Amino acid sequence: MSTLAKAKGFKKTRTGTYVSMATTAFGAVSIAKQVKKARLEHDTLRLIDAAVSAAAIVTGLAILYRELKRLGDDDVLMG
Repeated sequence: MSTLAKAKGFKKTRTGTYVSMATTAFGAVSIAKQVKKARLEHDTLRLIDAAVSAAAIVTGLAILYRELKRLGDDDVLMG
């Protein structure tokens, strides 16, 4: 099995899903900075952009959580 094939398969593991969730949640740091800057500058458009980005992160985390639950359901030892 090539290294590239192993890397593609990693995303479908529990560990890979946790890593994806962590990197997605890390985007919240930049959104928090964007919100702070938008409030200081009274920039409504930038504030709306941050809100839409935050909604995208929440949706992404929800999808990854659902995938994590599916992986747990497939695991015989998880019961």
